[in-house]
Amino acid sequence: MWIVRLALRRPYTFVVMAILILLLGIVSVRQTPTDIFPNIDIPVVSLIWNYSGLPPDQMEKYITTFSEYALSSSVSDVRSMESQTVNGADVIKIFFQPNVNIAEAVAEVVSISQTIMRRMPPGTVSPLILRYEASSVPILQLSLSSNKLSEAQLYDFGIYRIRAAIAPVKGARLALPYGGKPRQIQVDLDPAALMAKGITADDVNTVLLNQNLSLPTGDAKLGTTDYIVGMNMNPSTIEALNDVPLKQVNGAWVYVRDVAHVRDGFGVQTNVVRSEGHRGALLTVLKTGQASTLDVVSGIKEILPSLRAQYPDIQMTELFDQSLFVQAAIKGVVMEGTIAALLTAGMILLFLGSLRSTFIVVVSIPLSILTALIILHATGQTLNIMTLGGLALAVGILVDDATVEIENIHRNALLGKPLEETILMGARQIFVPTFVSTLSICIVFTSVLFLSGPAKYLFTPLALTVVYAMLASWVLSRTLVPVLVKYLLPRELDAGHTHVSSRFHQRFEQRFEALRERYLHLLEFCLVQRRTVMGVAGVVVISSLALIPFVGRDFFPTVDAGQIRIHVTAPAGTRLEETEALYARVEAVLRTLIPAA
Repeated sequence: MWIVRLALRRPYTFVVMAILILLLGIVSVRQTPTDIFPNIDIPVVSLIWNYSGLPPDQMEKYITTFSEYALSSSVSDVRSMESQTVNGADVIKIFFQPNVNIAEAVAEVVSISQTIMRRMPPGTVSPLILRYEASSVPILQLSLSSNKLSEAQLYDFGIYRIRAAIAPVKGARLALPYGGKPRQIQVDLDPAALMAKGITADDVNTVLLNQNLSLPTGDAKLGTTDYIVGMNMNPSTIEALNDVPLKQVNGAWVYVRDVAHVRDGFGVQTNVVRSEGHRGALLTVLKTGQASTLDVVSGIKEILPSLRAQYPDIQMTELFDQSLFVQAAIKGVVMEGTIAALLTAGMILLFLGSLRSTFIVVVSIPLSILTALIILHATGQTLNIMTLGGLALAVGILVDDATVEIENIHRNALLGKPLEETILMGARQIFVPTFVSTLSICIVFTSVLFLSGPAKYLFTPLALTVVYAMLASWVLSRTLVPVLVKYLLPRELDAGHTHVSSRFHQRFEQRFEALRERYLHLLEFCLVQRRTVMGVAGVVVISSLALIPFVGRDFFPTVDAGQIRIHVTAPAGTRLEETEALYARVEAVLRTLIPAA
């Protein structure tokens, strides 16, 4: 009870504490990242090998199998591995034990992958090593299309222009564009001319490599001037590569233009993006780390108007925006929590019959919630539907301690004792019951900490949010509530004025007393008919268990995100051009259905 006495002796200290909680809570809400789900930290590293033209069976034999053997025997804390091998590419996912130091794991994977390069087929390039993060999800998709620019130009625009523009946005990462044509300098060989001149394709490749070099030069000091010397080793234009000499044949020089044609072209296209029936490119913006989805999307949307103004020939359309779904989900949770708080306040007012008592009880709700948000921000959590759902779940429980304490103080006020003694007595009598009930609720949610896998990262923030709010509510009921009672309820606590009653409240009390009497009669009946009551309860329990096989199971509930996605799959091995033609027919059907909808 020392804390209650301290609060009554130093009331301004705890009023200032409440104001500090309010200010820090507002700052924490503004600075805490906002997302749809908590961060899911799964220790997975992806190793991606590329070798263009190598068939899947040889990729699996010479690269995949050897890599898996080397990684499993040399990298620490590997739990399991899985791989997927396709034509010219291999993706190996390495799953590590929980609580592994992922930075050290990545370093070991890099070291081993560079060591085994000598055993790989000639021409194998270093693999791409990525740390998998479940929180790195697409949050925004941009469609690029133009009536004047080619697909290769759209591809370059996405890589170089948009990528550079969104680089300053914290937490944003732009993947390579889908669709478009990756730009390449193509050398189209003429087989007949090569045979006539006695030149091979390897000769052309060697000469172009040797004649297109970037070499260090130096300077020349002549008189009073220091000249920077450059070497004419790089053609200034692509067409100039056609004038590179290959070799002498019968005393005459053969140039590249005699056996080939160099042009600004594009690589083999492996995917096609169509927008409104025309080809284009698709950019996917990913959120990295613990960045806020709303902040990342907001930062990118601030950049898009300037890009549209600079490049009016390119249409940039937002196809998918996860921030809208995040805002709607969080707004819904906040709205439900607010409704719950208002209903709770109304119920307290109905039973206590005092506006000031209701105010004292209800004021502990936002302060407890803000305290939980401060702790969440300090521990690196995010605002998401799980944490906010935990707060909404705790709203009705947060008022228990304060409600019981004020009601008990009102009861003790009928004894006619001084104000402070009445408050101390009322707080002392319910100390143990409220403390035990608070700990019981916290213990129930603490069991969630023993979960593992993705469920641990999803439900642990919810449980911790409830625990933080409950503990804060109990502390406030021991400190701030007695202070507010001392200054707001002195008249109500006088003998004979324990409630500010009204006719409506008096009628409610009378009807509630009648209901309580009927409940007592029903309870007496249940105690007499114990076997009947236990039998009915057993039937209900068994019937409920029998319904388990008919209840569906899923990791997440069904969510209506306001989108319709149609997946069209062509037979394996179908050419890209044929797949595009197939989907063009699907688009034509969809255009006839959408207006009718």
